[in-house]
Amino acid sequence: MSTDKLYEDKELSWLSFNERVLQEAMDKTVPLIERIRFLGIFSSNQDEFFKVRVSEVKRRILINEEHGGDETAKVLLRAIQQKVLNLGEAFDATYRELLLQLARHNIFLVNENQLSETMVSWMQTFFREKVLRHITPILLSKEVNPARFLKDERTYLAIEMKKLGQVIQYALVEVPTDDLPRFFQLPPEGSRRKKQIILLDNIIRLNLDAIFKGFFDYDEIAAYAVKLTRDAEYDLSDQLDLSLVDKMSDGLKQRITAMPVRFVYEREMPAAMISFLKLKLQISSYDAIIPGGRYHNFKDFIGFPNVGRDYLENPKLPALDCRDFDGFVNAFDAIRQKDILLYYPYHKFHHFTELVRQAAFDPAVTAIRINIYRVAKKSRIIHSLIDAANNGKKVTVVVELRARFDEAANIDWANILTDAGVRVVFGVPSLKIHSKLCLITRMENGEPVRYAHIGTGNFNERTAKIYTDFSLITCHPEIAAEVENVFDYIEYPYRRYKFNHLLVSPINSRRQLFRLIDSELANAKAGQPSGIFLKINNLVDRDLINRLYAAGQAGVPIQMIIRGMCALRPGIPGLSENIKVISVIDRFLEHPRVMVFHNKGAQQVFISSADWMTRNIDGRIEVGTPIYDDRLKQRILDILDLQWNDTTKARVIDAEQSNAYVKRGNRRKLRSQVAIYDYLKQTEEKSGGQ
Repeated sequence: MSTDKLYEDKELSWLSFNERVLQEAMDKTVPLIERIRFLGIFSSNQDEFFKVRVSEVKRRILINEEHGGDETAKVLLRAIQQKVLNLGEAFDATYRELLLQLARHNIFLVNENQLSETMVSWMQTFFREKVLRHITPILLSKEVNPARFLKDERTYLAIEMKKLGQVIQYALVEVPTDDLPRFFQLPPEGSRRKKQIILLDNIIRLNLDAIFKGFFDYDEIAAYAVKLTRDAEYDLSDQLDLSLVDKMSDGLKQRITAMPVRFVYEREMPAAMISFLKLKLQISSYDAIIPGGRYHNFKDFIGFPNVGRDYLENPKLPALDCRDFDGFVNAFDAIRQKDILLYYPYHKFHHFTELVRQAAFDPAVTAIRINIYRVAKKSRIIHSLIDAANNGKKVTVVVELRARFDEAANIDWANILTDAGVRVVFGVPSLKIHSKLCLITRMENGEPVRYAHIGTGNFNERTAKIYTDFSLITCHPEIAAEVENVFDYIEYPYRRYKFNHLLVSPINSRRQLFRLIDSELANAKAGQPSGIFLKINNLVDRDLINRLYAAGQAGVPIQMIIRGMCALRPGIPGLSENIKVISVIDRFLEHPRVMVFHNKGAQQVFISSADWMTRNIDGRIEVGTPIYDDRLKQRILDILDLQWNDTTKARVIDAEQSNAYVKRGNRRKLRSQVAIYDYLKQTEEKSGGQ
């Protein structure tokens, strides 16, 4: 079979994933306000896709042109652009439908042309008092180069001012969403049942004269939405005398002026204005130039307000207490009794923040080591670490400065921690640190005892409410010792470290994963029971895919739940007929990485921070851990079983990436995320205090 039939392009597979997100906005069983918010999630995902993945394809094209390469990247870019246009049409149709649905619930998203005279007057006063102070137009004269400063995280209105017999004048106005909300609910008029919402963009459109009159002479003025997306990659300075923080700061400045990869404009924009802006913004023939609707930066719709009835949103699922902590005077006594597994957002993230808070003042605690990839803006963990340093603990924080789109925040946190006396480590220059580790050392009976956290998600209070992730907290001596070795490896990568329990990238992950897959393959060939079950975000590493193909061909049944990219092509006779893949998209973002190997009936279960991508296996520091506690192992297996049997939110991933929903047949209706919540709630009620 030819190579191009063996693997799906990861970029097209990613777009297939985002199509599943768009399906949630199209799904009439999803509450109305949540459907609108899924449009925002889809849009935010598309933004990142262009910044990261399309920009990479564009770079490949430019390199090939420079050095005489093949046309593969150009073909891929055309396929991407066609898929993007198709998704855009589906997006626009869904948005129009949702506006009608809102109106049926007496919620109206109005523009400046739909306001009564009374409301126009009120809005003009509101604009002068609350909005105008935040607006300074950028005039697009010959001397001005907007490509130098236009930000791709912002919404802009392109302004056209026309006067008979004079040259058209153009300007840009940034919609100030950093200072003001994007959505405003208007005061009621007449019936209080009727709720009106207007976007900040339209408030500005209504008041263009208040911005420009008296400074410019024009007969007509009009505004059109535009949006620019830039390449998110950047080069770090090679100057030896610059610290890593300085290099990262320089790199972030470069991102502001990075090459554009997408230009979206309002469909009604005049052709002459489009041409003018393309020239001004240095848009090339390889950039996606996309006509769009009236509103851009749709990611703000993630925060669309519910001004209607409660049933227009998902019912709340209050986070659960983990009863394994009950009955103990402190968290360390509970962990010493047995390993504890938390599953966010079903469990409260408070359990981990409380562990760190207690460690910050516990006289028995001598040291805390943790690695930070993404944390909340108001992070209780950071404050507890500072408290620990103030209490004389030895606190070491590994800060990953290259966490994409969180670089600036992490530089700030590094400075805050350093100023507070915390020892800050930036790790290995050539390896991004993506592991989710915390290690607390405590003196007990005159001996140091280590308490380790190994997780699949970030130490982030905000995302722990919407991302599903596992956290194992253990004082297993050998695992905790190996966690300490990972921290030592981060600081001293030239030393040799051996890991007998943990899967550590880039040291042993690939070798161990090959061994685990090959073991199932050997069992199948020997006529013994075998099986592999994976739950990961992305599968694109070709060597691992080839190993899975070989195992499947040997008779190993392989089940996978993959949220995002899947370059493996399932269900192809002679290649992958023993491999089945589904994807679950629902109210929570599925984020854990879990691996289960049959192992002749003595199942081996691992959780990990690493996806099955080459960068995660070979180019990052990632950590996976076995689950040794049979009780916790069974809990993970039960959760995976519920997800695999989802008949509501699961889609089949096939060789055509068609995204068909799993057929329910005569099975009962099962929505796995809700079923998992009910399962864990019952589990906690049964185990309370035991």
